[in-house]
Amino acid sequence: MTNYAKGTGKEYHIGVGLGDVGEYVILPGDPKRCEKIAKYFDDAKLVGDNREYVTYTGYINGKKVSVTSTGIGGPSASIALEELVKCGAKTFIRVGTCGGMQLDVMGGDVVVATGAIRSEGTTKEYAPIEYPAVADLDITNALIQASKNLGVTYHAGVVHCKDSFYGQHRPETLPNGQELLRKWDAWLKLGAVASEMESAALFIVANYLKVKVGSCFLVVANQERAKANLENIQHHDTDLAIRVAIEAIKLLIEKE
Repeated sequence: MTNYAKGTGKEYHIGVGLGDVGEYVILPGDPKRCEKIAKYFDDAKLVGDNREYVTYTGYINGKKVSVTSTGIGGPSASIALEELVKCGAKTFIRVGTCGGMQLDVMGGDVVVATGAIRSEGTTKEYAPIEYPAVADLDITNALIQASKNLGVTYHAGVVHCKDSFYGQHRPETLPNGQELLRKWDAWLKLGAVASEMESAALFIVANYLKVKVGSCFLVVANQERAKANLENIQHHDTDLAIRVAIEAIKLLIEKE
């Protein structure tokens, strides 16, 4: 493969290299969340800032850890994961936002993904569609235990991953709307708990690269509750999901 970094020793997209990141990496989508997450680290320093990829590295309980933003969607998330693994990272937790799907999943709750529906395009370039996108069990269990330790209302289950945000929120206006609505109904009947955009790609790429990935999200709101004329409170502060991820990393470090 062509070396586009031209001998800089840094990965072409994320702008960091060997030694710049820890074994554990938190993966938010929004670059602006990185500084917020890094405040939970000891001695955090900015080590990379290129395109949508912002990276801070510091320490949790004496263990070197990092946070790298991925941008929105599977393509940019898969690039971040590929390049972070080349830099020595091995264990990843995606932290982001999602929309609830089942009626008991409310704004302000936390969702822990056990697996993901591959309704996006990135994973089709890595694996046949029959191969499932499944979260790492150790990380998933740590995220669930972290939620319990913090007294968080959480839901663990399969999440829906897509490439089009508006395909979820106004499918009836799109040329392929009937197909989107038919599949959405299937995901609801199969018990999908929430919808987001990155976990399917991260789970599949992680399996290919032989590293570990888990995911947790803040539920912003639930469009199904709105359709059912139920209270649909909106929450936008991701700090709760971030604290779950930080606590999960502490639990994983303790088990080493």
